[in-house]
Amino acid sequence: MRAITHVSIVTVDSDDSVIRDGMILIDGSTISYVGPMNESRITSDCDIRDCNGRFVAMPGLVDTHNHSSLIRGVDENLNLVDWLPVYDLEHRTCTPQDARQAYRLGYLECLLNGTTTVQDMHRFMDQAAQVAGAMGLRVFLAPYAADVPPYDFFETSESNEQLIREWHGSFNGRVQVEAGIEDVFYSSEEMYAEALRMHEKYGVRIHTHGPEHPEEESTAQARFGMSITQLLASRGMLGDFLSLGHCVPISHADMDLIAEAGASICHCPISAAKLGCGITPVKEMEEAGINVSLGSDGPIDNNSMDIFQEMKAASLLQKAKYHDASIFDARHMLRMATINGARSLGMEDSIGSLEVGKRADIILIGLDHPSLRPVCWNDDGTDTNLLWALVFAMQGTFVDTVIVDGNTVVEGGRLLTDDQGEILDSAQRQGEDWMRRRNAAADSILAPIRD
Repeated sequence: MRAITHVSIVTVDSDDSVIRDGMILIDGSTISYVGPMNESRITSDCDIRDCNGRFVAMPGLVDTHNHSSLIRGVDENLNLVDWLPVYDLEHRTCTPQDARQAYRLGYLECLLNGTTTVQDMHRFMDQAAQVAGAMGLRVFLAPYAADVPPYDFFETSESNEQLIREWHGSFNGRVQVEAGIEDVFYSSEEMYAEALRMHEKYGVRIHTHGPEHPEEESTAQARFGMSITQLLASRGMLGDFLSLGHCVPISHADMDLIAEAGASICHCPISAAKLGCGITPVKEMEEAGINVSLGSDGPIDNNSMDIFQEMKAASLLQKAKYHDASIFDARHMLRMATINGARSLGMEDSIGSLEVGKRADIILIGLDHPSLRPVCWNDDGTDTNLLWALVFAMQGTFVDTVIVDGNTVVEGGRLLTDDQGEILDSAQRQGEDWMRRRNAAADSILAPIRD
């Protein structure tokens, strides 16, 4: 048994309860108590972490749309439709070793920023399973699958199914494999049918891209005679087993289709703004009944994988879009980053809030930072300005301790499960080599596209 004592707790339970002087008990991988300090519950053999009122505990963050990469800060200032062919260079030149070092660096960044669960879409994802398993992360792996020429250099349905057979449910269930599909322009109708077959055969979820840029929607109308969402519906893809990345340009009719099916949308506000896609109508999505979670979209276009940043950006963009300062407050954003993410992954009964019986995915944030002080509470200790600090003043580097499935994987802001310095050095070497190969291939690959 382990105890975290004298800690402020943001539970994100159904009442959004906050506790000023609280305690969490962990029994193996499970939370056995969350509530006010109660010394009588602490047994003599309990391993105690006394936070002395200087830390806040909250659920681990959930990044529901991520693309691991070693390449960032290149191909900037491009709109999505111009950026995509250049981005494809990464995948045309990607090797298993490139992918492995991308997973090591990316999952390190996520854990240090308090993200305990990542839904990742990339290449050679057997490497991701191994890295996440050893490092201690919880992951949902959706292979980047595509088969429409000239995009048939991505993963295949066959490699996706092999990944399911070999890695789904491994590492005490922390590694989950999904059927992954790039999008309706890169992937054939047959590939979507294969994804559905894998869902039905293995019980896995499906993750794919929804519409990201208005030009994609107009292209879909011209090519298929319907919207991207309608096309997905016609292919049987809409269901509570599906999570859709982005969905920036989307009609109310398409929102209703998604809501009725029980599918979730993974909102990536910083990526959408940075690639000139627009501001996602999240307020209207939620009013339609859609569960909306948060994603970083990975370092290649976001440059960062800090879900605390996504919370702030998402809130501010919605307030600006609807000219309404009262919407998307701190509690709303904390739910989007935790329990809504868990719901997107079908895990809301296991993770996403600090409640008895749930998995112990917990982060501790040190309060000794100027931007988090002063912390003030109301008289009965049920409300605090700390919630606003966690959304609007927080930096991922303030995270001190990360616990996943009951195991402490980060403490004192340092990774415990691998050599942090070696990960950084290996990523530097591999990234430089990858960039050389990518740049050498650029002219021959991009010239026909430009012509």
